[in-house]
Amino acid sequence: MKIITISGLDGSGKSTQIELLKNYLETNGKKVFYFHAVQFSIGQLGKGTVSTASNKSVEKANWFQIELRKLALAIDLWRFKKLIKKLEKEGYDYLISDRYFYDSVINIKYLSTQEGHGVSNWTLRVQKPNLSIYLDVDPEIIMSRERKPDQRIEYLKNKKELYDKKIQQWNWKVIDGNRDKNVIFEEIKSYV
Repeated sequence: MKIITISGLDGSGKSTQIELLKNYLETNGKKVFYFHAVQFSIGQLGKGTVSTASNKSVEKANWFQIELRKLALAIDLWRFKKLIKKLEKEGYDYLISDRYFYDSVINIKYLSTQEGHGVSNWTLRVQKPNLSIYLDVDPEIIMSRERKPDQRIEYLKNKKELYDKKIQQWNWKVIDGNRDKNVIFEEIKSYV
């Protein structure tokens, strides 16, 4: 089973591209499992479906809240390994992820820098996908869209800096997400 992930800022078009990719693969006879790391997170159990319309994004956290996020991530990574084994037994061809664990690591790193302390290298524990895509979108463009996230522009700019620092380390295929969604999707298909 191949794992394909799409990461990026809130409002960068990840969900749109994941839906296009899922439909494309299924139309070509592939068995596809949709995965969303935030919705999968043990930290979200009992909260229902995550929605930016009903849940405000967290821009600040204290030390204890950050440590809880780290613990939840460690548990989620363990649970994910079990999920992968189950999906392989069930004959899935692809797991496509909207917000992979890399996004969780970036969120913890962002909150940690706001709190004034560092974060260990959690990416060593993240299962490496077969293909990781980063939708690179200017925060100004995100904020000018009809459907924009609830975060402030400064938040998006700071998180973009964190993502940009990890591109090479995480071996992402960087796609210019400032373009039309169909042009972006054609580029994504060329990597699949």
